[in-house]
Amino acid sequence: MDASRGIRVTIWGIVTSTVLAAVKVITGMVGNSYALVADGIESMLDVMSSFVVWGGLRIASQPANEDFPFGYGKAEPLAALAVATALLGAAVGISIQSVVEIRNPGEIPETFTLFVLIGVIITKEIMFRVIVNTGKKIGSQAMQTDAWHHRSDAITSIAAFIGISIAIYGGEEYVTADDWAALFAACVIAFNGVRLFRSGLREILDVSPPPEVIEEVRRIASEVPRVVTLDKCRVRKSGLIHFVDLHVVVDGGITVREGHDIAHHVKDALLESDLKIEDATIHIEPGKE
Repeated sequence: MDASRGIRVTIWGIVTSTVLAAVKVITGMVGNSYALVADGIESMLDVMSSFVVWGGLRIASQPANEDFPFGYGKAEPLAALAVATALLGAAVGISIQSVVEIRNPGEIPETFTLFVLIGVIITKEIMFRVIVNTGKKIGSQAMQTDAWHHRSDAITSIAAFIGISIAIYGGEEYVTADDWAALFAACVIAFNGVRLFRSGLREILDVSPPPEVIEEVRRIASEVPRVVTLDKCRVRKSGLIHFVDLHVVVDGGITVREGHDIAHHVKDALLESDLKIEDATIHIEPGKE
């Protein structure tokens, strides 16, 4: 089941991010690097966001009922919005503290912090690729958003690596490079937060899926015997599934029962496809007799 697969990968992300967050915060405090501490805080947000995604997927996978006849699919993009909001909050918090640190320079970071960051960057990039690919395969916007949270974390770690390197090898005059790196990373996080918030919001508002999805729906329906042509075709995504509203034109001289049977054949063809269509409403319209 797609939701179960997404939940397993998300749990793996939670465990890994928890370990990395602890390592970065402790290393940053011991090694006199605010950029690394800020990076650790951002990783803690990764953990929080992964919990949100995990919860969203669990809710979205629940079957429809009398109170929610269209299911709980909207819980999944809502989770994406929550993750994007966390990104924006992290960007603001890191920016404020970075400015404070720049105005009040501290000690030069320790060299061992660089080796920790190399391990973090590699791990986070692997996490990004695994989670984003899983999200694409199962059609989860929340997982793809969460994956970019990990990519943002890798970027902040790269910025921290550069800043710490400049501070270490440049000496006292360049000690604030560590803090400028954290400020730059905050800008990157904010950019991703805005972009991903927009993506989640569009799905909440029932944005149309990619053109190839609609084209495939029309192709499947048009190949059903006795379908003359197609009129309106509207598809909306709800979590990991789709709902279709399709107007089918048939011969105007056939009986109501024949038209009803054609509609059922079209619906069955769509539900049996690989498009993850939960339900399809088929409207029959008469063509020329």
